[in-house]
Amino acid sequence: MSDTASPTRAAGRLNLDALRDLPPECRPRIDPRGLPVGIVHLGIGAFHRAHQAVYTEEAIAQAGGDWGICGATQRSRDVVDVLAPQDGLYSMAVRGDGPERLRVVASVREVRWALEDPDGLLERIADPSIALITLTVTEKAYHRDPATDRLALDDPDIAADLEHGTSRTVIGQLVQGLERRRRVGGAPITVLCCDNLPSNGRVLSKLVREFVEHLTASEALQEWITAAVRFPATMVDRIVPATTAEDRVAAARTLGVHDRGLVVTEPFGQWVIEDDFAGPRPSWERAGALMTDDVAPYERIKLRLLNGSHSMLAYLGELADHEFVSDAVGSDGLRAAVAGLMATDVAPTIAPPAGFDLDSYQSDLMRRFANPALRHRTSQIAMDGSQKLPQRLLGTIRDRRRAGGEPTLAVLAVAAWMRFVSARRSDSERPLTIDDPMADTIATQLGGRDAPPEVVDELLSLRAVFPEDLASDRELRDLLVELLARLSRDGAERTAASVALERGPA
Repeated sequence: MSDTASPTRAAGRLNLDALRDLPPECRPRIDPRGLPVGIVHLGIGAFHRAHQAVYTEEAIAQAGGDWGICGATQRSRDVVDVLAPQDGLYSMAVRGDGPERLRVVASVREVRWALEDPDGLLERIADPSIALITLTVTEKAYHRDPATDRLALDDPDIAADLEHGTSRTVIGQLVQGLERRRRVGGAPITVLCCDNLPSNGRVLSKLVREFVEHLTASEALQEWITAAVRFPATMVDRIVPATTAEDRVAAARTLGVHDRGLVVTEPFGQWVIEDDFAGPRPSWERAGALMTDDVAPYERIKLRLLNGSHSMLAYLGELADHEFVSDAVGSDGLRAAVAGLMATDVAPTIAPPAGFDLDSYQSDLMRRFANPALRHRTSQIAMDGSQKLPQRLLGTIRDRRRAGGEPTLAVLAVAAWMRFVSARRSDSERPLTIDDPMADTIATQLGGRDAPPEVVDELLSLRAVFPEDLASDRELRDLLVELLARLSRDGAERTAASVALERGPA
């Protein structure tokens, strides 16, 4: 059913005037009218709206504060077109084992397109009433070379921002905004990265400083950043699949108005934040966030167990023609492979925080993956694999190899990615879409080669994905060739089942 088929279309659009007519259980936790903005968020996609914006609304409801959000979209004005006519309001559908819960969220008070009004965004960052900048822009938007852990200065957009003083990139926006802030009084500010990067606060601080180093007369800005800006680490966790037209129609029936900004998510949510702020912040702990001195253990657990398993399910699932994660994990072979990945390869690389039950966490993940109500597409998770593999799988492989182990199931997940980007067809010959910033580079590097040894050698030579220590590991290379050959010959389902049986937990 299309959006236009909604029977409530004539009833109007979600906005401030519509709040009084919403079902009581769907109304926001706060009154957004007159709520001042205290946070600038870069990357106001579905994940932010289902995660940090919800925590922020709950924190305001529990403890007050001027913590409205100014959300900036990076790539297009689509989110502005969706949320601006709705006064920043949108609804969130939470789907689990029981009945769906639908509520409107009201913490977003402004929406901007960064490329349409770059000066306005920089002025917002410079405004002393802003105490926080938060980010969910995805791994690729940081223009970080994962092989060197440094800013990709040869990236055309980064180079243009440095040469012309523009702010087309997220790093450029941060640096130009912080420089304006310094010049108008220098009120302290916290920059909170919420993307899936290991040590994300440290990484973002380093990228910002490297950008500043290449500016003329950068010393004053560097000194001010050291004194007045903090970059805490965070870990975020919530599954947020893409919203469909059918989802929006169902929400309209409940709300009585049409909402183009609907997000769909699961009951589970987690936010772990390093408690290192330059100034005030929302009382996020009152909303369930964990404030801690050390995010690293939680970050490793999430990146390697949840995200690594998600990537395995995505690539094996795409090859095996499973449209949704719940379908993929419903396959005996893929379920056994992902359970084996977690227990056999990932768990030995993790030192959980005191009191953290790693076995229960893995069991909970399997239940979350199996949630059929979410309809989380494997193709959505498979996007940007070249940017995700280092954080999600290669760290596990490196740690297990250094300990003398053979992380076969983690290597199988990487081999599935190699099959995905080289064959570009599923096991049933269905064409696969490669949505990746390195798609053209990968295609050029492969040059049409499809023999497993050649595919492995060509892809291992991509230093933006595979660092030298892994690329030169002959045993790892041979295992990748073996597993890629099995995927090519036997298909994803049979290969996953047989490898899980051979190498999975006893």
